[in-house]
Amino acid sequence: MTEEFELKAITPDGINAATGRAEHYRLLNQPVQAQSICHDVLAIDPESQRALVVLVLAITDEFKSGASSANDAKTYANQLSDEYERHYYNGIIVERQAHALLTKGPSAAFAYDGFREAMEWFEKAAELRPEGNDDSILRWNSCVRTIQNQNLHPRPPEVELGLE
Repeated sequence: MTEEFELKAITPDGINAATGRAEHYRLLNQPVQAQSICHDVLAIDPESQRALVVLVLAITDEFKSGASSANDAKTYANQLSDEYERHYYNGIIVERQAHALLTKGPSAAFAYDGFREAMEWFEKAAELRPEGNDDSILRWNSCVRTIQNQNLHPRPPEVELGLE
């Protein structure tokens, strides 16, 4: 028989420090801990933009291990109030998925499609970017370089075999 535990709530005054700690755990390559803290922050402040961003990034940190879902990350990215950030972080999600595919043998064939989708998100973000913020352009260029350096190409169209 397992015990039932009830989560303890953090205080509203502790949100900034907790979010900073989540960022710190992400940098220490401890995305699970970062996600847990973000969930604690979002339980108190469901609209915390900073916690949503850290949560999206922490989820995508686990893509290479296959331990997390892009759908979860997209759910949180789509809660961002700024349209530029929604486009930018959706691009980050897809780009990180594509990078994860590069390490998974036959799945690498699908990486090109992921990088192209990420580039579309970054193009949308670039149209909305704040003055002096070239992050979406830098990410778009990174996708182009990865496609070139990895010699990625679109998958050939599937051929339908007719029955004779």
